[in-house]
Amino acid sequence: MDLLAQTAFTYASAAHAAVSQRRKYTDEPYIVHPARVATTVAKFGGTDEMIAAAYLHDVVEDTGVSIEDILDMFGSVVAVIVDGLTDVSKPEDGNRAVRKELDRAHSADATWAAQFVKCADIIDNASDIGDNDPSFNVVYRKEMVALLEVLDKVKDEPIYAAAVKAVA
Repeated sequence: MDLLAQTAFTYASAAHAAVSQRRKYTDEPYIVHPARVATTVAKFGGTDEMIAAAYLHDVVEDTGVSIEDILDMFGSVVAVIVDGLTDVSKPEDGNRAVRKELDRAHSADATWAAQFVKCADIIDNASDIGDNDPSFNVVYRKEMVALLEVLDKVKDEPIYAAAVKAVA
């Protein structure tokens, strides 16, 4: 693992641990999810910055870390990717369908690199939710089919095909 990815792993591990975040179904430390996403990004040929962003992809949503903190610590390339991966909706925006539409529009506008990492995130979550929550899986898969439709910058990438397969 290169120094940028190692630093991102350490930073994300600490951020998620600081808020006692655990994986919903397994109660594992939360960092296991970003680590699997980063491994998938690396497997499909992602850059060092994309791998770092994969480790960091949930810290802005789920911890006290801001996108400015990511920019200061990891630079603009990683920060732009993380920003593209961070949901923009808030509970006060409306029901789940409204919030998911806001987040889908944000993902549609994201960079190629952010959409690439998003595919890895979908792959990991599809497996986790599919294995552990069959009733929610029905809702999740419909949302992910709609999300994949807007990830047009990566439609020709093997990781996109893997995400489609994971959701199918």
